[in-house]
Amino acid sequence: MSSVKDLLAKAEAASASNPKEAEKLYKQILAATSSSTSNTNEPARDEEQAQGLRDQEVALVKLGELYRDHKNAKGLSEIITQSRAFMSSTAKAKTAKLIRTLLDFFNSIPNSQDVQMQTLTDNIAWAKADKRIFLKHSLETRLVGLQLESRQYVQALALIDTLLAELKRLDDKMILTEVHLLESRVYRGIGNMAKAKAALTSSRTAANSIYCPPSLQASLDLQSGILHAEEKDYTTAYSYFFEAFENLSTQGDETALGALKYMLLCKVMLNLPEDVNSLLTIKLALKYANVRDVESMRAIARAHQNRNLADFEKALRDYKEELSSDPTIRSHLAALYDTLLEQNLLRIVEPYSVVEIAYVAETVGQERQAVEAKLSQMILDKVFYGVLDQGRGCLIVYDEPEADNTYGAAIETLSQVSKVVESLYAKTVKIA
Repeated sequence: MSSVKDLLAKAEAASASNPKEAEKLYKQILAATSSSTSNTNEPARDEEQAQGLRDQEVALVKLGELYRDHKNAKGLSEIITQSRAFMSSTAKAKTAKLIRTLLDFFNSIPNSQDVQMQTLTDNIAWAKADKRIFLKHSLETRLVGLQLESRQYVQALALIDTLLAELKRLDDKMILTEVHLLESRVYRGIGNMAKAKAALTSSRTAANSIYCPPSLQASLDLQSGILHAEEKDYTTAYSYFFEAFENLSTQGDETALGALKYMLLCKVMLNLPEDVNSLLTIKLALKYANVRDVESMRAIARAHQNRNLADFEKALRDYKEELSSDPTIRSHLAALYDTLLEQNLLRIVEPYSVVEIAYVAETVGQERQAVEAKLSQMILDKVFYGVLDQGRGCLIVYDEPEADNTYGAAIETLSQVSKVVESLYAKTVKIA
């Protein structure tokens, strides 16, 4: 075994300077320990076999780390598949932990989703054949998460239905909580808010009957906040995001920054952009104050506070990655931009009875066609009264018409007369 330890040391030393040599050494260790542990008929070799399994496990993880560091998704997939023979000789709990560890390495490899999904599919089939039910459910849950990220909603829902049926029979509340949470996120992705809320309620119900880990509780709070924000209830959404942010910050979780961005978004959407800077002075938020993601929300808040459409567009351009990568922030900022454009157009056309569309477009800094479409929509929505004269290229603005209640009064009078007639008819029936 000393030679194996020497090989491990050499492989680790070569990882940075000569990755090809390190890969070769790790594979040599895996091959050597596999052959040394293949004969299980000699009780005297039990200790040697146990040591061989430990060496193989170390070499496997180290090789996975090597592939992760060098962004080799295909190599990582291959060693997960090739290690099944080794995993079949280990305890099921250790196998599950080892596979999850190796799969986590994919997270650091960009554009590896397709390879990871194929690897998961293959290992799910193996776990099912080997009757490793807990591992199978764990891998299927991870696959649903990847399908959600890839927006493969139909496939995700089909797998969720199968998972839920099995989990309810086994009464596995922990994974049941995770799967219902994923189900809520999938339904939110396809725009079915009623089913998204129902799935979240089911997830919380399952979580209430077990010890819910802080990270899972934070995920539940985040999803609750997102659904409330979709319903424009930004006050309640903010409280959920704050709970999630506190929870994640105390754990040192990197996703705490996402919760903080949602909190800042809620303040902007509540027309309280001035609260953004004060919010960043609280103890837990201080370390994120100068992060680019937070700077992006600061820029949006300043533009909104000044009602400046040009600054808003500049912030969207300057912080495109930070503001467009998250679908929640992207959708709400699109609505905010629409509102801001509407307010700017109203401010421009308000003093006029007739105004050229080209002038409005130039003043607001937008293309004429887009401004014309927006003005048409505002007229249809009765935000203001007017008509577009496309022949002259003008907008004719009308005064808001006074409400004529003549018809309403007439209908009310007829209603009262009807009551009198019914009363008189009832009395004649009694007399008769």
